[in-house]
Amino acid sequence: MTDEAPQRRRDAPDHAIDGPHDVPPDPSGGPEPARPSVPLTAPRDGTPRPVETAEELAEVVARLAAGSGPVAVDAERASGYRYTQRAYLVQLRREGAGTVLLDPMPLEDLRTLDAALADTEWVLHAASQDLACLAELGLKPRRLFDTELAARLAGFERVGLAALTEQLLGYSLEKHHSAADWSTRPLPESWLTYAALDVELLTDLRDHLADELERQGKAAWAAEEFAALVAGADRPPRTRPDPWRRTSGIHRVRGARAQSRVRALWYARDGVAARRDSAPGRVLPDSAIIAAAELDPKDERTLLGLPGFGGRSVRRLARVWLDALDGARALADDELPVNQPVEGPPPPHRWAERDPVAAARLQRCRQVVIATAEAHTLPPENLISPDFIRRLAWSPPEEIAPQTVGETLRGFGARDWQVGLIADALAKALPDPTA
Repeated sequence: MTDEAPQRRRDAPDHAIDGPHDVPPDPSGGPEPARPSVPLTAPRDGTPRPVETAEELAEVVARLAAGSGPVAVDAERASGYRYTQRAYLVQLRREGAGTVLLDPMPLEDLRTLDAALADTEWVLHAASQDLACLAELGLKPRRLFDTELAARLAGFERVGLAALTEQLLGYSLEKHHSAADWSTRPLPESWLTYAALDVELLTDLRDHLADELERQGKAAWAAEEFAALVAGADRPPRTRPDPWRRTSGIHRVRGARAQSRVRALWYARDGVAARRDSAPGRVLPDSAIIAAAELDPKDERTLLGLPGFGGRSVRRLARVWLDALDGARALADDELPVNQPVEGPPPPHRWAERDPVAAARLQRCRQVVIATAEAHTLPPENLISPDFIRRLAWSPPEEIAPQTVGETLRGFGARDWQVGLIADALAKALPDPTA
């Protein structure tokens, strides 16, 4: 099959749209396919045109509602190009309904689609990356299966969509458009094909992984993880205090006065980026903010001579950057940035000097996590959040017992299956063995 495969119209009949591709090689059961995989270059029923009108939306909603089984869902954003993380294309595929591509930009209301799929299991890959932008469109799963998370729980070393599709299904997918600017209109045909292929085999992959989780006795663990994803699907992202402190290279900026220049430039850039709907790094790179904060240029010539200020669009905003620096320079001492108290434990590399007993406790707890993860073929970070372990080791319950350790972990957000696997061993590891 080639990229020039005949296109299937959205109003074409639904028969025969879920027929097989060429039969792929049968994996031998080992970690890699026994023979080279089959390149997947076009959807089996052609690349659909994006849905752009209310009439087209009504037709595909009816088609998806009449389908059967889970629905594969994916979304494409314009990360690195746009200010927001909104979805610029939504892909869906369901047996009996075929593949649908939705352009959310001209479609103001997707509640009819959400209602049509309310009782359907959604299949996503790396769901946490897409749930927020789908929720912005009014799309929220009531049940889901995350193929990436399932693969992690099942102990697969490579959990990318292309790697799993090749290993489990015998098809290879190209991922060369993954970092494209999906706000581009019109979307190139090759991009649409790429997007359609992302959901082409997702439900097949789900079935393979569900069987593997069942075989390993981990299906209930996965169900808890998926339920947690659903519960947080429309939760607003956590607002970080002082987001300017995450500017790359800020560790080189010494002193509160210089840090105030980073802060001023960061917020000036953010305002421009929001107005333009452009990624902040495309307006002004972090490296330019750091260079200006270190040198504190006071005129346009000096400013534009700094690394990162040479581009035409950056030069046009020279007055914006100079005004920000002037404002930082005029701040009184009590208006300068101060280090905010850090909630929770300090960075682990400082534990030994601040509390050697806690540092040793953390080391024992980490050994428990590693050993338990290896015993159950799990990544340690999926067995339990490293942050939960740090917080537990820094401030353990007054009475250390499996029950109190479990309650503490649940308070942090750990799931029952995680507590069941690790609470007993942590309760034994927390006390100082030499005391």
